[in-house]
Amino acid sequence: MRLLSPAISRLARFRLWRIEHWMNNPVTVQFELLQDLITSAQYTEIGRKFGFENLYTLKSFKEAVPIHEYDDLKPYIERCMQGEQNLLWNTPITWFAKSSGTTSEKSKFIPVSDESLEESHFQGAKDVLTLYYNYNPDSDLLMGKGLVIGGSHQVSKLNEETQYGDLSAVLMQNTPFWGHWLRTPELSIALLDEWETKIEKLAETTIVENVTSISGVPTWTVVLIKRILEITGKQYLKEVWPNLELYIHGGVSFTPYREQFEKLIGAPIHYLDLYNASEGFFAAQNNPTEEGMLLFLQHGIFYEFMPVEEYGKEKPQTLQLDEVEIGRNYAVVISSNGGLWRYLIGDTIQFTSKAPFKIKVSGRIKHFINAFGEEVIVDNSDRAIAAASEKTGAIVKDYTAGPIYFSEHGNGGHEWLIEFEKAPSDLGLFTYELDTALKNVNSDYEAKRHKDIALKMPVVQSLKKYVFEEWLKSKGKLGGQHKVPRLSNDRKYIEEILAIANSEQVSKCF
Repeated sequence: MRLLSPAISRLARFRLWRIEHWMNNPVTVQFELLQDLITSAQYTEIGRKFGFENLYTLKSFKEAVPIHEYDDLKPYIERCMQGEQNLLWNTPITWFAKSSGTTSEKSKFIPVSDESLEESHFQGAKDVLTLYYNYNPDSDLLMGKGLVIGGSHQVSKLNEETQYGDLSAVLMQNTPFWGHWLRTPELSIALLDEWETKIEKLAETTIVENVTSISGVPTWTVVLIKRILEITGKQYLKEVWPNLELYIHGGVSFTPYREQFEKLIGAPIHYLDLYNASEGFFAAQNNPTEEGMLLFLQHGIFYEFMPVEEYGKEKPQTLQLDEVEIGRNYAVVISSNGGLWRYLIGDTIQFTSKAPFKIKVSGRIKHFINAFGEEVIVDNSDRAIAAASEKTGAIVKDYTAGPIYFSEHGNGGHEWLIEFEKAPSDLGLFTYELDTALKNVNSDYEAKRHKDIALKMPVVQSLKKYVFEEWLKSKGKLGGQHKVPRLSNDRKYIEEILAIANSEQVSKCF
């Protein structure tokens, strides 16, 4: 490894001039990429439908092709999963990344072409390495191994040619042979889908390795670190892996976790945020001391940015890079070499810089909880409330929910504030049915709740009458179209409403 690492390090830094090219020529690079995408897909079914052969300008592309959400592309994807080809992309698609569902589905399946693997996911990962070495030229990162904490789904076969799994499983199965030299654990452990066993095996097999980096969602990483410290009897992770220098995180906000990580690790290391989704590798930090991730512009993805107030309009307007503003919320729309065309991925971002273009993830288009990677949306919570009410005979008047963050005293979870029109006779049973229903409609929540490893049972509080009305009144939003937010990704609303519930200010005049 010591002989190999310096060579790989030099190769990683050699890529820098290409990165600087698209950083310095963002609009030109993006338009050229769009033309390549359209040309490649002009004879596909969707290309013929929208007349790709006649689309020579950005304006004509936006006029011809509508904004798509998952349900709009689902018929093409389902046919492709059954073996049909040349529908969305011009090369065979045999892999699909399974991720959390839309409002009507428990899970969705994103097509992953060979081009999206090589030009987006793998090239993005290599560029992260280049950026890291550029900022840390004396790094010994490749003198050891990277601990990769993968997803929770095994690779599954749909037929002889088509397979699916969560993104990490798809990437691990397609990683070049040399990539496995640089990572731990072995593939059979990395792809385990039973998390209690997986955490145990991860801990047991990696404590003997020279781990220099960790990659994974903070939720599971915290669980693993605590188990490793239990097994080894060490106080800090740096005592187990003295050469650990980097933690790569993404998927959820790292803010609630940073203090806990620093305490568990016991010494300063580098932290690097990245934005890699089933649909593609979008961005990563190039400077760990600055807010924002560098937007990857030459990785098989053409970007449009929809002001969030445009969402829901018949013909929503989108902007290009030279039209965006810093600090404004945009929904991300992509066209990709995975066969996604003007696809609304559901995330919202803000630009933190325009020279170069840097972004941060600001949330989702709709209300949600994603503090732990569970991606619970309002449709999930509404259906779970309905199911729990039916099972217990309760009638819910109003509710809101938000996260309970990880702490030194326990795992994270969800806190639900509910005003009942008719309260259940057993609030514990209602909570159980609510939790069960959420598992049934959301596969990511189900995985996080498995045996309480990452998320504990929800905490449900029954509020006295008129608390929500009093809170709306305090905001000047009582009446009309104003509603209590169903879900929130922080505790602001929860704390405000609880303060009113615990005070004497609730009147009975509503």
